Amino acid sequence: MVNKKCVITVITLDPNCELKFRVNKKKKEKFTLELKSGLAEIFGTELINGKKYEFTAYMHYTFAVYTWQGCIIELVAKSSVHFLIEWNTPMCLYLNCHAALEQMRETAEKDDTRGPVTMIVGSRNVGKSTLCRILLNYAVRIDRRPIFVDLDINQGHIAIPGTVASGVVINTCFKIINNYNLIEKNYNLLMYAAQVFEVDVILVMDRKLYNKLVEDMPHFVKVFYLPKTTGSDLETCAQRIKDQRKRDQSIREYFYGSSWTPLYPNSFEVKWNEVKLYKIEASSSSASCVLSNSKLKDNLTKLVAVKPGPNLLHHLLSVSFVDSPKDDVVQTNVAGFVCVINVDVDRQTFTVLSPQPGPLPNTVLLLSDIQFMNSLEI
Repeated sequence: MVNKKCVITVITLDPNCELKFRVNKKKKEKFTLELKSGLAEIFGTELINGKKYEFTAYMHYTFAVYTWQGCIIELVAKSSVHFLIEWNTPMCLYLNCHAALEQMRETAEKDDTRGPVTMIVGSRNVGKSTLCRILLNYAVRIDRRPIFVDLDINQGHIAIPGTVASGVVINTCFKIINNYNLIEKNYNLLMYAAQVFEVDVILVMDRKLYNKLVEDMPHFVKVFYLPKTTGSDLETCAQRIKDQRKRDQSIREYFYGSSWTPLYPNSFEVKWNEVKLYKIEASSSSASCVLSNSKLKDNLTKLVAVKPGPNLLHHLLSVSFVDSPKDDVVQTNVAGFVCVINVDVDRQTFTVLSPQPGPLPNTVLLLSDIQFMNSLEI
């Protein structure tokens, strides 16, 4: 049933058009889309004709519906939700990029070699994550099975912000790497990441960075420039607020899920003497040492014991897979994350919000600087 405050709008899109949404209030608004006829997609994922999709829009553009052949879409939303139709988009270039990568995969199959490893880089808010999603979805639609490596610790598209993660889409075939927002001091880290992952292709969404990488990368690494996605904003105060809101939303979805797939986290007490709490600290010279011959774990990071107390409140803790701090904690994956929602100094316990019921699967916990306020409102 349609809300009485909602307005039904039928939108006709011409071929090669993009439909974007925003709200003019400082809060989120839900709205519904339905593809009535034609073909359309969101970040490379096809919309099903006749199916209603529910989305949430904020003060800034959140996503775009694109059509190659033209389509008719029905929008059910409050008057505060506005839409914009754009004709000048870089989607044709992104599709050509997908076709070139597919050609490389076919060649690798014939030669029985590894598929292409592609890294996407650029400055803040140029659309790196959007391009990743488009290329991944296009690959899956032709039965490819990509690996997505997320190095963007600012947002966290696989795990939570502040983490590096990778995910296999069913099986291993090739890699697409989403890099962190590039600023001058991170350039050495970018070069190091390209070396570690043995990158074949770098897609650059920043002209200045493209010129520098063309000069610095070895000849066998192909470097291409791609324009930023439409609607990408420059760094502003409002944009920084939006980034923080996205980080909060990413953490919230880790515990509570989304409107499509809700999750129901658990909370339970943990005694201080039952766990071993540490923090991984980086040396001040980590960025400059990253390309040297120094050993990473000896020079760039160190494990520091942390005393439990009120300082843990609202902080995220990662649960390490190691059984003892004598193991290589720094280089070991984590099982997941919990959030400290209460600290009782008198009883020497803290309460955690957890995706699964207690007890914790392991006793070695790593304290992060990331905080999450357990509220249902952003």
